[in-house]
Amino acid sequence: MKKIIHKSATRGTANHGWLTSHHTFSFANYQNSERMNFGMLRVLNDDVVQPKMGFGTHPHKNMEIISIPISGALSHKDNMDNKRSIEVGEVQVMSAGTGVTHSEFNDSKTDAVNFLQLWILPEIENVTPYYNQKMFDEVERKNKFQVLVSPKDKQIAGSLPINQQGYLSMIDLDEGLETEYELKNGAYFFLIDGEVSIENELLESRDAIGISEVKKVTVKANKASKLLVIDVPMNF
Repeated sequence: MKKIIHKSATRGTANHGWLTSHHTFSFANYQNSERMNFGMLRVLNDDVVQPKMGFGTHPHKNMEIISIPISGALSHKDNMDNKRSIEVGEVQVMSAGTGVTHSEFNDSKTDAVNFLQLWILPEIENVTPYYNQKMFDEVERKNKFQVLVSPKDKQIAGSLPINQQGYLSMIDLDEGLETEYELKNGAYFFLIDGEVSIENELLESRDAIGISEVKKVTVKANKASKLLVIDVPMNF
């Protein structure tokens, strides 16, 4: 078993006033040669956007981009004629492929929006871009892993497809509950909220642990917890 632990306080931080961002991996002005990626997971940003602010139109190419709101709502607009609001409980997937442009904006006049944005390197480059968005029933992740994202060619029913052999799952754990996660590749466990022990390593809110070269890991909730699992090929 290989393990790597990333405590919340060790993440890179950028404060632009309208945007506060915590970077798990090297991104923009935060560059750390030891924090470039976890396998095919290249970016995990924890962003807070202030009211009536947002990201102007900008391009992406050859990247699987996944956005998960934690609080608030984020408006999205792109050159594929998608104009949607992404709310808590929803997941957005954008396969940039040959190239897309989009913008993201917090329309609220009073409330900040907190969302996670992940970039996963694609299995095949220069595919035709595509967009997906879905609301997931939180009841379906109560003390069990709910698959949010899966490979396009092995899509799990109810999940959103990506152009990579990767899986995203989420679980809401009751205090004291213990469960097992079966790895398909290497798995990066990001604790959104709560306190858990994973393979005897203690994680608190926004801590993470990456585990590979093992088939199963044990997860125990010391407090009620919300956990995101990013299961991706390790051959970067």
